[in-house]
Amino acid sequence: MKVREKFLLISFILVALILGISFFWKPILWVFILVAPLILMGIVDITQKRHTIRRNFPVIGRFRYLLESIRPEIMQYFVETDTEGRPLNRILRSLIYRRAKGANDTEPFGTQMDLYRAGYEWMEHSMYAKNNPKEIGRFPRLTIGGKDCKQPYSSSLLNISAMSFGSLSKNAVLAMNKGAQMGNFAHNTGEGGISDYHLEGGGDLIWQIGTGYFGCRNDDGTFNETTFRENALRPAVKMIEIKLSQGAKPGHGGILPAVKNTEEIAKIRHIKPGIAVHSPPSHSAFSNPIQFMHFIKKLRDLSDGKPIGFKLCVGRKQEFMDFCEAMIYTGITPDFITVDGGEGGTGAAPVEFSNTMGMPSREGLVFVHDTLVGFGLRKEIKVIVAGKIISGFHMARAIALGADGCNSARAMMLAVGCIQALQCNTNTCPVGVATQNKSLMKGLVVSDKSVRVKNYHEATIHSFLELVAAAGLDGPQDLRREHISKRVSMYKVATYDEIYPYMQEGCLLKLSDIPDEYQRFYKLTRIMS
Repeated sequence: MKVREKFLLISFILVALILGISFFWKPILWVFILVAPLILMGIVDITQKRHTIRRNFPVIGRFRYLLESIRPEIMQYFVETDTEGRPLNRILRSLIYRRAKGANDTEPFGTQMDLYRAGYEWMEHSMYAKNNPKEIGRFPRLTIGGKDCKQPYSSSLLNISAMSFGSLSKNAVLAMNKGAQMGNFAHNTGEGGISDYHLEGGGDLIWQIGTGYFGCRNDDGTFNETTFRENALRPAVKMIEIKLSQGAKPGHGGILPAVKNTEEIAKIRHIKPGIAVHSPPSHSAFSNPIQFMHFIKKLRDLSDGKPIGFKLCVGRKQEFMDFCEAMIYTGITPDFITVDGGEGGTGAAPVEFSNTMGMPSREGLVFVHDTLVGFGLRKEIKVIVAGKIISGFHMARAIALGADGCNSARAMMLAVGCIQALQCNTNTCPVGVATQNKSLMKGLVVSDKSVRVKNYHEATIHSFLELVAAAGLDGPQDLRREHISKRVSMYKVATYDEIYPYMQEGCLLKLSDIPDEYQRFYKLTRIMS
């Protein structure tokens, strides 16, 4: 007998039994308060046609969906080990929480990492370690601004990576911005434009211009010079970043679910509310490398000389080399380049893009740095890296590979209360970080979380500088690839300069000097031929 037939039979017998007993004892009818809803649920399950499990296993089949709905919580709290969680494991999450709260961030009893697994990395210390600066005022800064920049920016080595208002709640944006103001670091607006909450906190802003040109667009979605200039001249805006692509969904364009597109957000973005917003996959303001360089110059002129850069996840290497040639051909260079990796985060992305599209940040960073060196452009352009920058070691590794500074998004989300519930794309974030649900975001107290953002930033920078000092170096500028080692197999170790050999300065300017690995990208029909 099938389960649904057994359910019907048992239900019939149970009802008949209760009614029979009721002739002798009336209070038994109160049992229907429990029994009737279960029977009705079972009948609904049998008659519905969408879910086979419920149709074949009435009532009990519903437990499958219940367990599935709480599976992430079960995995996170009861199943996964401290080193297994994804995207960020418990060790990293706990580190962020402790630093944000100003709590003890030391660990007892040694590392939990498997030091002999392929992929394990470490930093080489020195017997002649230096003293680490203890005061915030002595933390090193990074000056961003090239030869044509009239308003260079003194940046922290770690800033808040791009996250839009819309993807994040107003309370999360405000907390991050206030934290940035208190800690003297910058807050990237994301492609959603500049909101009142980006301005209210008083923190320095990096205004990101995406393919949708939110905050500087015409009704047809094209670039508007007038509104760009109005926003670019705001005192809070210190730099402008053109977003070509991001790590989690390169070549796709941003996604704002309809449920998050409120009247307020639509007004900021100059779009219709209540509809899903998919940014175009590419820019309409330019269509080739030379036009792109002139677009950079246009933005620099319209902003009265503020630093202009672009963000990309490296895809086709040929295209970035074309950018470099266009820089030389036009004499126009960006002030900075932000390299995102395929491991970058996002509020919403197609699975195939998130899992299989885009070069990982380490390879992308090395390629961008080395290519700029090869074209003789590296000294003119600062390189920033994003993509799972969480700890001081992550900063040290990135700078050793060629970055000048780092951006972090998910760590800043965790600092304001994110619990990695993985509900960023559903508007149901339980801690009010990635939602526009007013009742949920009300639980995020800005005055408390802004301090936590500042604390996390300060502690991470301090940890990074301690590592630099332990390596016997005078400052971050002395970090090199040979200072980081990696286990490439159980029995083989290599330093990063062995894995990624250094590029000779200017070697891509002469055909005779081009390294073998670049030969296939170099075509005589290109701009410099």
